[in-house]
Amino acid sequence: MAMPKTTSTARQRGPIIVSRHGKPALDRTAGPRLSWQEYRDWWDRYEAGALADDQIAPDRLKEAVADAAVVFASGRLRAQQTAERAAPGHEISHDPVFNEAPLPPPLLPGVKYLPKTWNVLARAVWLNGHALDGESVKAARQRAADAAARLHEASEAGKVYLAAHGWFNRMLRPELKRLGWKCTYDGGDSYWSFRIYEYREN
Repeated sequence: MAMPKTTSTARQRGPIIVSRHGKPALDRTAGPRLSWQEYRDWWDRYEAGALADDQIAPDRLKEAVADAAVVFASGRLRAQQTAERAAPGHEISHDPVFNEAPLPPPLLPGVKYLPKTWNVLARAVWLNGHALDGESVKAARQRAADAAARLHEASEAGKVYLAAHGWFNRMLRPELKRLGWKCTYDGGDSYWSFRIYEYREN
């Protein structure tokens, strides 16, 4: 899919470029199998962890964000390292409003799964109201609205780049749309992937 040229539109807003972080050091596909309690500990380590060694930002992403006026990363190290490697030399604002949505596991005694399986189960039950002692889906949706408003406001300065997380980036999409943003390039959801949004004033 060809990536369109990005140009500022009405009020000199945007574009906004939102990427997923690079590949983390902690591998969700690796063993051992974990109980739900062990998975909670694994997720805490994942949230605090860095990118895998020798991760390099793709040239396509670096070229897209090279002239960004504003660069954001979430409060997580893997997103911050992604922004540093994709936009070297830029000042980067770290903001937990862009953090990943939580993954509270269902309380399933007596079973053990790989982290990637717990990820799927946890996302499913979280979307249906299971939060344990963490952020609810309702609260996360409000945070996504706040995050979109932050990007919208920053776009008055020109091109904006955000390095964040797979699921939370999905939550941003409808919120950006409500504010008048249209996705003009969709690079998918893999590590280092990105989307470009252009502002369409009503």
